[in-house]
Amino acid sequence: MIEEIRSLAHEGVEVFSRLTEAQLRNRAEPEKGIFIAESPKVIHVALDAGYEPLALLCERKHITGDAASLISRCEKAYRPTAAHPELPVYTGERDLLAQLTGYTLTRGVLCAMRRPAEPTVEDVCRDARRVVVINGVVDTTNIGAIFRSAAALGIDGVLLTPDSCDPYNRRAVRVSMGSVFLVPWTWMKNDDGFGLLKRLGFRTAAMALSDDSIPLDAAELKQEQRLAIVMGTEGDGLPREVIQGCDYVVRIPMAHGVDSLNVAAAAAVAFWELRAGGMKK
Repeated sequence: MIEEIRSLAHEGVEVFSRLTEAQLRNRAEPEKGIFIAESPKVIHVALDAGYEPLALLCERKHITGDAASLISRCEKAYRPTAAHPELPVYTGERDLLAQLTGYTLTRGVLCAMRRPAEPTVEDVCRDARRVVVINGVVDTTNIGAIFRSAAALGIDGVLLTPDSCDPYNRRAVRVSMGSVFLVPWTWMKNDDGFGLLKRLGFRTAAMALSDDSIPLDAAELKQEQRLAIVMGTEGDGLPREVIQGCDYVVRIPMAHGVDSLNVAAAAAVAFWELRAGGMKK
C-alpha cells in the first residue's frame, strides 16, 4: 500500500524518524523490538535470512525502478495486521525524506523489520568451534566491520557484553552489509559469561598486549577444538580482570614499531589465523 508523505508528521513514519535506537530496541517489550535496514542489498540479505518486514520508506522514483522487486518480496513476506492489512510503503520527494530521517537515503530505501527473539549463549555456541566475544566495543562502524569479517572468515557465533553497541544499530547493519543477519549472535550476561563459555568446552583467548602474551600463530591456539576470541576497545583494551580470566593472552606481531591495529582490523587478522579446519566456503 503506497502512502504519499507530504508532512514530517505523517502518521506511521515515526519509526523512521523520531524513535531513537533505544526506543526501537524496546528492552521493556523485546517482542515489539524493531530495527532499520538500509539499502536494497542489505534488505534482501535480511529477507533471505527470514526477517520480517514491517514497513518501507522509499524514494518515489525507486518504487517502479530499482526497488520494485524488493517491494514485491517484502509484500510477500509481510504479515498483515488489523491496522495495516497491507505492507505500508511510505514515499515522497528526496528532500522531504532526508528531512524526515536526517540523512540522504542510501539507494533510496529503508525497511523497518521486526527484531527476532534473542537466542541464548548455549544456542549460539551449540555447534560452534570458533566464536568471538566483543567486550565493550561501542563504535557502530567497528561492530559492523567485525560482523562482516566474522561471516567471511569462519566465525560460528558472536557474543557481546551488555556495554557493547547493538548489532542492529542502523549504521552497524549497513557497514556489515547485512552480515549481522548471517552469523548467530546474542548478549552475554555480566555475572557468568566467561564461566559459561568454559563450561561449554571453550578455551578463551584475549587479544591484548601483555608481557606474557603469545603470538597469534602459536601452534597451541590452532589445536584448540573450541576457541573464543575476546576483542576489546582499541583505546582502553580489555579490562584487566577479563585478561586474567582468559586461558591465553594473544598478540598480533607488528613491524615498524606499530603497537596495535584498529579492533576491526585486528579481529579480521585473528579470525583468519585462528580459523577452524574445514571452514565452509
